[in-house]
Amino acid sequence: MAPTKIFLRYVLAGVFLCTISVQAQPLTSPKITQLERSANGWSLTWAHDAPDTEYMVQFQETLEDGIWRIPQGAKPFPIPGHTWTDLDAGQAMRFYRVAGVPAAERGNILSINHDNTASASLLQVLINQQGVPITAQYNVRMYTLVYETITPMGARTVASGALFLPENTGGPLPLVSYQHGTIIEINKAPSALDLTTEASIGLIMATTGYATVLPDYLGLGDSPGLHPYHHARSEATVCVDLLRATRTFCATNGFPLNDRLFLTGYSQGGHATMALCRELETFHSDEFPITACAPMAGAYDLSGVTASDFLSPRTKPNPYYFLYLLGAYQEVYKLAPTLADLLTPPYNTTLPPLLEGNSSGGQINSAMPANPIEILKPELLSAFQNNPRHPLRLALHENDLYRWRPKSPMRMYHCSGDQDVIIANSQVAHASFQAQGATQVEMVDPLPGASHGGCAQPAMLAAKAWFDSMR
Repeated sequence: MAPTKIFLRYVLAGVFLCTISVQAQPLTSPKITQLERSANGWSLTWAHDAPDTEYMVQFQETLEDGIWRIPQGAKPFPIPGHTWTDLDAGQAMRFYRVAGVPAAERGNILSINHDNTASASLLQVLINQQGVPITAQYNVRMYTLVYETITPMGARTVASGALFLPENTGGPLPLVSYQHGTIIEINKAPSALDLTTEASIGLIMATTGYATVLPDYLGLGDSPGLHPYHHARSEATVCVDLLRATRTFCATNGFPLNDRLFLTGYSQGGHATMALCRELETFHSDEFPITACAPMAGAYDLSGVTASDFLSPRTKPNPYYFLYLLGAYQEVYKLAPTLADLLTPPYNTTLPPLLEGNSSGGQINSAMPANPIEILKPELLSAFQNNPRHPLRLALHENDLYRWRPKSPMRMYHCSGDQDVIIANSQVAHASFQAQGATQVEMVDPLPGASHGGCAQPAMLAAKAWFDSMR
């Protein structure tokens, strides 16, 4: 659907009310009628008469922020009512705006494709080829699920994922959600069931007795638009809704699940796993109690460690990560009118087409400078370097994943030799969790000195062994 012009109202601590014109997907504009300060924070009330509509609240701390962010609340966005309280009561002043979005039936299955059944003997050949010290036990059914979920702004959309189910195990199954690493080619998402990709992890887990689900994320597989890369909130919501779809499918197709739920993922998948864990513990702990969580090699400190690393002169193994992140945050936060407006020539014309889902990371790397931040306009780079409240820094800050206290057992796997996602990301998160009193969080280096790629298999095997002890 083409963008439509709407009017969103924002209010500053009850002082004044005005309107701004923005371009957005089909949203509506509720009228904020009341803003009150209480011991619990700022409480908003708005008037709106629209059926099948839910609501998003966004904020700015100053009108110079340049982007709108989602504040902390007691319930997950979007919300169905007409009132909301910002739990960050320490804020003396904020600007707010409210948008109405079409209500989604989150987790509703739209289509199911049973692609194939892989025999245990065939799976053993695959496992041996990959050098994985695991014995295949069960035949595995492979499915692609397409389901309803929400966009970063809470509107209805669709997403897809892969589901792998072991046959004839003799009892209810533990469930694993595996979040994949960076993928930029749409047809390489797990639901394509290409066993040369991380989809093979689903098969390996399933043949040892786990129901295993791998979300594609938004913008990959059968989901429209550019993938919102390292956008924590939408990573989480798309995974929650696939868990819902999986639970429904298993309950109605002869694959009962037990009460064991394990979360894991590598690289971007580590970031997505941490986001999913936070989302489930914060908003869905009764619906999906977590048995154990194993985020691996994730960029949990985007605004600190990762931003400093981007700005450092060291050679980056995969400079396309920065372009992917910049393009995604442009889509979510509208840092500029277009991505091209952020880039210096010739990159403003050569790079944006490479994010359309048909180019590999290697192809994009070859079109990038060795130092990826050189693709930015000089004035933008200078502002990013020197302004701690630059809009890109605020966007990165919103997607950090260490300012909370995990309650579930967690092991963070990360190798010290990782040059793609440096280990300081996990060290910062681990130290923060400990300082906040998280007693069940450990940090593990499964193969000291190993690279990002070299750490993946040892980390996954260590996580699986840990899960096996609790299944």
